[in-house]
Amino acid sequence: MSKSLDIIMAGIISGIVAFTTSQLGIAGTIIGAVIGSMLYQFMSHVFKDPIENVNTLKTQRVESSIFYVFPLVIILGIEIIYLLSSVYHMPGELFQSLETATGWNLFRTIGVGLIVMGVYPLLEPERIPPIYGVAVLGVGVVKLMAGFVDYNSPIVALYSPIFHQFSELISIILIAVLLYVIVALIQDSVNISSKEDPSFKEIE
Repeated sequence: MSKSLDIIMAGIISGIVAFTTSQLGIAGTIIGAVIGSMLYQFMSHVFKDPIENVNTLKTQRVESSIFYVFPLVIILGIEIIYLLSSVYHMPGELFQSLETATGWNLFRTIGVGLIVMGVYPLLEPERIPPIYGVAVLGVGVVKLMAGFVDYNSPIVALYSPIFHQFSELISIILIAVLLYVIVALIQDSVNISSKEDPSFKEIE
């Protein structure tokens, strides 16, 4: 039954990502990945948990980490392209294409997506450690602020000079935070899997 649910959930999530991508382009990929990640957590909590025994809690945490990391990897790639766009011509063209495809709402889309993802670990700490959620939430807030730097607002006017002057430095910091979260979650998943899998103990 658990395997069937995994297949069903994977199919639904893949469909959501494909549909949002076809409708919204790159922005749809980000939105679809975030929605898919959150939907998996919800479906797993509602349908999968009740039919599995308590001993699978670690397995559920590994699965949650994998689905949580997926959209972060996409966003990390976009952030790296943005950083390189200020130095190299090809990444610059690619980033402009991404901005055009999202109607110049790329950073705002990423920011909202990361904020949603950042809140989830605070609500489900047994699946994703809250410290990672706080880190993702912080990155989301910064990206959302960056997405509004072209708005004519007194509040934006207060912080927009910082983003204009230190955009590369801010991007490097955000990349480092995202990379830390991704690597840490993967490492946690590997450690959990190695403790559960008897073959690891035999190798040791």
